[in-house]
This record gives sequence, structure tokens and C-alpha cells, in this order.
Amino acid sequence: MNSLLISGTDTEAGKTVLTTALIAYWKKYCSSQNLGVMKPLQSGVGDRELYSQLFALEQSPEEITPLYFEAPLAPPIAAEQEGRRVEIEKVWAAFCNLQQQRDFILIEAVGGLGSPITHELIVADLARDWRLPTVLVVPIRLGAIAQAVSNVALARRMGVNLRGIVLNCVQPCNQQEIENWSPTALIESLTQIPVLGIIPYLENPHDVNQLAQVATNLDLEQLLPRLALKASVALS
Repeated sequence: MNSLLISGTDTEAGKTVLTTALIAYWKKYCSSQNLGVMKPLQSGVGDRELYSQLFALEQSPEEITPLYFEAPLAPPIAAEQEGRRVEIEKVWAAFCNLQQQRDFILIEAVGGLGSPITHELIVADLARDWRLPTVLVVPIRLGAIAQAVSNVALARRMGVNLRGIVLNCVQPCNQQEIENWSPTALIESLTQIPVLGIIPYLENPHDVNQLAQVATNLDLEQLLPRLALKASVALS
């Protein structure tokens, strides 16, 4: 399947930074390929608006986010407050339609793998049921190792196709702090999942050129396998 779900350990882990970095890279080096972007569900103003601000996606707001709720709360709670329900079938239809139009789809998940979508489903259920290759964003801070281990365990138990882990500096930190808080070798040993790269702290996460540069330091063969070869030719 030509898609990638970007999930995380929790809210503010860095999913949006990774998503926008991959979009920026695609737009800069692979413009001949048609990219689709989705935030399947969104509560409150956020990622959908940011994508449209930073990039020319040629997608309507409804194509980017089929289900939108006003309150910045978990989707089932936000839906209840509006007297609505979380229409997963509507999201699925939008995803299938986008698949027919685009060469590749980047999907940014709601919250973490364990975040609720409905009263019965979490993000990991969606990743499994839709057979989405998934990357897990882990914030670099004290406790990162435990977060990585527990989320990989959840993904494995739920049958998620977890392609790798990306570590993200959510605050300014030096190399020693990165190694102390999120040692790559230990995380890979404990999870048996590869670390695909580290995103440095970005003072301006809306700088598209910087975002594209950040992506070049990640393992794009795993994150964007169809484009890795073409992009390497473009960069040479």
C-alpha cells in the first residue's frame, strides 16, 4: 500500500514536524509524483490549517480532514458535545478516494497509538484494520525509552505494521542529552524496531526549506520507499 501513517507516543510528540518535513522533502525533490495528505480526524484548529498554510496541496479541507470537530478534545468526546458521532465510514471513503488520485498518501494520526477514535477504537485499530505501514514518533526527553517500549508493545499486540521509530527533540538538547535520554542502540535492542533517524529541535518548525533538509537525514528508504531512489538521483 502506498501510504504511511505517522503516529506517536502521545500528543506533542512531534508527529506534525515529521509529517511536514516529509511533505517539504517530497515537494522539493519529487514534485513529479502526486502526494496526498490526510489528517483523518481533527478536533479544533490545528494540523489541517498548517498544511494548507505551508504547502500547495491541491486538496480541499474536507479531503485533508474528512471529520472535523470544533472542541479540541478526544474525538468521541468532541463528537458527543456536538450531538454527532465519529463516522469512520466517511473517513474510510475519503481515504479510498484519495488513494485513487494520488501516488502516495501521508496520514497524520490523532494523538498516539492508544488515543481514542471512538468509544471502541483507538488509533492502533485504524492502523491495523486499514493495513497502514506506520512510523512511531518518540519525543526525546526523560522517559523516552519507556515510552518507546510500551508503544511498540501496543503496536505488536494490536498487529500494527510498525516500520520504524523516529526520535524528535521537543526541546533544545545537546548530543549528550540525546544519548542519555534516548540511546538508539538500547531502544532498538529493547523493541527490535529500527530507529529511522533523529529530528533536531527546530526553533521555526514552519521553515519549509529547513523541514526538507531535516528529512534528508532520515531513513527515507523506509519512510518514503517509492521515492528514495528518485530523490537520491535528484540530489546527486
